[in-house]
Amino acid sequence: MIHITDTISIREEEIKEEFIQASGPGGQNVNKVASAVQLRFNIKTSPSLPDDVRKRLALVGGKRVSSEGVLIITARRFRDQYKNRKDALNRLVEIIRKASEIEKQRIKTKPSRKSEIKRLEAKRHRGTIKKTRKADLIKEE
Repeated sequence: MIHITDTISIREEEIKEEFIQASGPGGQNVNKVASAVQLRFNIKTSPSLPDDVRKRLALVGGKRVSSEGVLIITARRFRDQYKNRKDALNRLVEIIRKASEIEKQRIKTKPSRKSEIKRLEAKRHRGTIKKTRKADLIKEE
C-alpha cells in the first residue's frame, strides 16, 4: 500500500511500470540498459480514489493524462533504475496529493468608497499634470 494522505492509499497493483532506454549521459551503458521508468496509473478505474479527487487529478495531470484516463509519468533523471522508480513514484504521490486539496472558493469583493474616491482623485491629478504640460508646449512654440 502506498499512503498518499490520511484517507487515500493506493494498492501497488494499480500502478504499472515499464522500463525504457533513457536518453542523455550514461556512456556505453545508455544504449544497453533500460534505466528510465514509465509509470502508468489508470485514474478512471482506480477504486482507491474518491470521485472528486479523480476529477481534479485529471485536470492537475494535464498533458500527462491520456484520452483513456491513464496518468503517465516518465522518470529519466537518474542513471540508475531504482532511483528513477522512486522519483516516478514520488511524483505520482505529489500529483495525487495536489489533486486531493480542495481549492478555497474566491469571494468577490468590492473596493471601498474611500479607495474609489482616492483612485479617481489620483486620475484627476495626473490629468491636470498632463494638461499643464500640454499648455507649456503650446506657449513655447
